[in-house]
Amino acid sequence: MEKSRLQESREKNIPWKKWGPYLSERQWGTVREDYSENGDAWNFFTHDHARSRAYRWGEDGIAGISDDQQNLCFALAFWNGKDPILKERLFGLTNSQGNHGEDVKEYYYYLDSTPTHSYMKYLYKYPQGAFPYEELVRVNGQRTREEMEYELIDTGIFQEDRYFDVFVEYAKGEGPEDILVKISAINRGPEDAELHVLPTLWFRNDWSNWIADSNRAESKPLLAQSKSPKGETSLTASHSKLGEFTLSCEGEVPLLFCENETNHQRLFPGTANESSFAKDGINDYVVYGAEDAVNPEKKGTKASAHYKMTIGPGQTSEVRIRLTKNEVKPKGAAFGKSFDAVFVDRLREADEFYQLVTPSSVSPDQAQVMRQAISGMLWSKQFFFFDGDNWLDEHHSNPLHTGFKNSRNSDWYHMLNRDIISMPDKWEYPWYAAWDLAFHSLPLSIVDPDFAKDQMELMLRPIYLHPNGQMPAYEWNFSDVNPPVHAWASLFLHRVDSAFHGKPDIKFLKATFNKLLINFTWWVNRKDRSGKNVFEGGFLGLDNIGIFDRSAPLPTGGNLEQADGTAWMALFSQNMLELAGELAMDDDSYEEMVVKFVQHFQFIAAAMNKKGNDGMWDEEDGFYYDLLRFPDGRAEKLKVRSLVGLLPLCATTIIEKSQREKVPAAMAAIKENRRRMPELREAMHVTGEGHYGVNERGIVALVDTDKLRRILSRMLDEEEFFGPHGIRSISKYHEKHPYVLNVAGQEFRVDYLPAESNTGMFGGNSNWRGPVWMPVNIMLIRALQQFYLYYGDSFKVECPTGSGNMMNLFEVSKELSSRIIGIFTKDENGKRPVFGGNEKFQNDPHWKDHLLFYEYFHGDNGAGLGASHQTGWTGAVAKLIQIYGLIDPQTFLQGGVKTAFQKGEDILKAEKKRAK
Repeated sequence: MEKSRLQESREKNIPWKKWGPYLSERQWGTVREDYSENGDAWNFFTHDHARSRAYRWGEDGIAGISDDQQNLCFALAFWNGKDPILKERLFGLTNSQGNHGEDVKEYYYYLDSTPTHSYMKYLYKYPQGAFPYEELVRVNGQRTREEMEYELIDTGIFQEDRYFDVFVEYAKGEGPEDILVKISAINRGPEDAELHVLPTLWFRNDWSNWIADSNRAESKPLLAQSKSPKGETSLTASHSKLGEFTLSCEGEVPLLFCENETNHQRLFPGTANESSFAKDGINDYVVYGAEDAVNPEKKGTKASAHYKMTIGPGQTSEVRIRLTKNEVKPKGAAFGKSFDAVFVDRLREADEFYQLVTPSSVSPDQAQVMRQAISGMLWSKQFFFFDGDNWLDEHHSNPLHTGFKNSRNSDWYHMLNRDIISMPDKWEYPWYAAWDLAFHSLPLSIVDPDFAKDQMELMLRPIYLHPNGQMPAYEWNFSDVNPPVHAWASLFLHRVDSAFHGKPDIKFLKATFNKLLINFTWWVNRKDRSGKNVFEGGFLGLDNIGIFDRSAPLPTGGNLEQADGTAWMALFSQNMLELAGELAMDDDSYEEMVVKFVQHFQFIAAAMNKKGNDGMWDEEDGFYYDLLRFPDGRAEKLKVRSLVGLLPLCATTIIEKSQREKVPAAMAAIKENRRRMPELREAMHVTGEGHYGVNERGIVALVDTDKLRRILSRMLDEEEFFGPHGIRSISKYHEKHPYVLNVAGQEFRVDYLPAESNTGMFGGNSNWRGPVWMPVNIMLIRALQQFYLYYGDSFKVECPTGSGNMMNLFEVSKELSSRIIGIFTKDENGKRPVFGGNEKFQNDPHWKDHLLFYEYFHGDNGAGLGASHQTGWTGAVAKLIQIYGLIDPQTFLQGGVKTAFQKGEDILKAEKKRAK
């Protein structure tokens, strides 16, 4: 049935995806809500303000859903009788409050979801004692960057299991706009405990004068209590564009109404409220007993059903809710046996769907990891609304106006974002990031190739892509630079889609290629300072990996020629030539573009592999380094052994014999170019006549056989990069041998830091100085597979270095993948490395199988670090599990990448047939 829903969504425009988990988990403290004079988003709109202050651009909530334009929102609120405020949204520390930057201080889990959100499951762990808001802020504020973060579990709030497990399940019933909600609260503690559950429905505030929204309602929407059958309580939600909905609540329960409007009197004393019943009215009624805070006329724009219960130890209380469009006519009563039957059916369909995409060869534990990773990806979708022209107008920072003042994102006045976007993390990063999104497409393609393709197209639309060709990086600074991986991801999706549907989507390929061509031109014109085919790029996503802040002017003067930036551009060139080759099979006018991008790659390779001090390759160390170019033209290699030096491996692409044969004019032009400039041939991996690999494959690569062997000897050394759970971002060599540079009496230093950062660079909330990061490990695995397709069994290395254990490069890629997958799966002692030394997470039956997909992982033990719900790119572990559950190395070697994709799809289809 889930496959049918996806098909109906794609082919018949049945809106199965209209409702989903599109609500942010933090709207406060975001750039969109920042109207401060100094651009301090965190302190302008705080967590303490959030319950009382209407948002302009979006909404947030716990376990929430909304329609795809976020007109109408639904989420859960709770009160344990002891908290100082309702628990309406997740709490966390701001950038300045955390000793390692911002950090959510709650425990919640995305347990399940189908791609159409026909079934979803979420778990929130709510303490029974007063939530320690002040303690978390105070203790973390006292800790240094060298100390661990002070987490919620460290406060003792979960001692004796005095908490509620609140499971929230959604199921779609009679069509896309009939949504059933089941809330199950379990008392894990030893005594009776009080719990207030407040299912809450509200409209995003699009009626106030302070926001320009072309999609706004034609009149102010309304929630009002309505007549309901015996044993139920209901309200009607009326919106001029969305239509009318009924929220039905099982039982005769009080409904509390207020307005989704700011309480000016509380926040800005001396100013009047627009409404007598402000946004925090329900909070004040429940917590403080302020009866005049809610509307006695039972109407407004925000409403909660108020369930009060006392739950015995080990007991469960259940609340059942139904949100239905009025034109939909459910069969029978809103609740009862039919209600339960819908959940049984949707869960069964979800099980069947995941069985179809999960190889039968993977273990049950790996299958669970894969499903929760994908579910986290699907839960991390968010409605993102940002009108650059309007926002800059309000900040008096629009360059289209005279007398404007320059501010954040002033150059992005063309931008209009109003879409469902896959977010890195809906609390810590409730805004898209361009290169994150490319990696999101890998696991999303397993269950919803259409959505994955849509996400790739999104950043290339004219209302996202800057007129100069730059892709927006992320909300805090759209003009910063993320690695150019969209072409790589688009090529990946093209192959997945072709295998899935049996034919390529040429329209998608052409549209994507043509816009990426604009972006490629921006890179060449803006990030190659001297026109020498070496690239700078800035931080390039690797926040604090270098000795300097790469987005700031250098303390030495001059500029930084980046090995990673240049390698990314080499890969970009390769991906574009492959895309052009695919298109040339349908339209031979693209053959010239194949030649163009081969030339780009050759020139980049010649610049990067230049001999001597002007090149990035260090012959003595057998490694690539960034080049510090001084104002007088002198160059010095910055000898930090980091991912910067490993990324040149990733610029590796295989060209099949059949691909060459289909572009004869291009091949002739490339051959002539090599004849004219033989020095270009010397700067890259030798390929062509007499130098073909397995099955006459050609290779386009920065590193030749000798360089490859020397780099891999370091990468696979467990005392350098090869950690027990993946490739470290900086070599462990720097633990005992830090890299130090003195400039004008100031010391700059890089040490190996396997866990959190000890520097405030980029806010101090991410660390590329030792931990394992999923995206670059994925790229290195892909590189190993590409080299294997060329060399086959003729090239073997010690893995690990010094072990005497010789492996071909497919076996190395599989070993690396196994180490990464092993972060989440149980080891021989039943422990999951992701949980580190936390005994409750490791052993408690109510915690140990609920996974968190962190931003990055401890370089020595695999413990999760950084943003705890960055399922975004870490969710790519699902693709690793699937790939290595399907790929047979010999089939892969003989048939190549396309055959592997098709073979994998055939295996899954065969398993599906057997299952039937």
